[in-house]
Amino acid sequence: MKVAVLTDSNSGITQKEAKDLGVYVIPMPFTINGEEFKEDINLSQEDFYKKLIHEQADIFTSQPAVGDITKYWDQALEDHDQLVHIPMSSGLSGSCQTALMLAEDEKYAGKVFVVDSQRISVTQKWDVFDALYLAKEGKSGEEIRDLLLENKLNATIYITVPTLDYLKKGGRVTPAAAALGGLLKIKPILSIQGEKLDKFATARTMKKARKIMIDQVKADIVNRHFGEYRIAGAYTYDKEDALDFKAQVEEAFPGHKMMMDPLSLSVACHIGPGSLAVVACKKLTDSIGEGEY
Repeated sequence: MKVAVLTDSNSGITQKEAKDLGVYVIPMPFTINGEEFKEDINLSQEDFYKKLIHEQADIFTSQPAVGDITKYWDQALEDHDQLVHIPMSSGLSGSCQTALMLAEDEKYAGKVFVVDSQRISVTQKWDVFDALYLAKEGKSGEEIRDLLLENKLNATIYITVPTLDYLKKGGRVTPAAAALGGLLKIKPILSIQGEKLDKFATARTMKKARKIMIDQVKADIVNRHFGEYRIAGAYTYDKEDALDFKAQVEEAFPGHKMMMDPLSLSVACHIGPGSLAVVACKKLTDSIGEGEY
């Protein structure tokens, strides 16, 4: 049985990487100043930040159209018997629920298996790597979905942002709180545990925020009994700062090579440039990630 793997661009997998890996990636749609764009199709990271930072454009995210989802499914099923679809967390977008509903259609029943893994960015990407590995091992689409769901909550994400301006713009914090936070130079630390994005802590400097995130990931690995685990990270806009943080995290977790990806644009437009994230997730398979397939 041939099993295809499909995800969306919130996983951080580019169209080029998708081709190299042999997976399908649905680009997330955006409306910028009234014009429609699709991530990594006609909207690059560079173009996005130019519009966000320099042009201060009005940017709105949305979910893929039903027709776009089924188009990818039909394409994948031309050469495969089954399909595992790994969308972004249902707690952060309605696209997962849409896919779950579509999979109940008679045309896709028993062929398309949607994974509500409640993950995004590099944790979602690791689900794709694990799905590829399991498919290679001969697992069915249903078995792959069930294994990913069993492991879905064994992940922890912490994100810090240098300014509250973008969270204010998206309605995540009030203008008054953003103004006070800016005055006090507060750096919020956000946490994703399962489907929720919540405030975790605050710091007065990005240096302190980095340490808090690293220390908390270490605690989560122990307290939540991850056993063997993977470390990864993500960032928005500032690659040089991200690579410096990567070195700091790898020093804190000896023996772990850290994947550091640009955050998907759907997340970046809500938290702004200069953000940093560190992630740990329980190891499900022996997949080594990029370059293996």
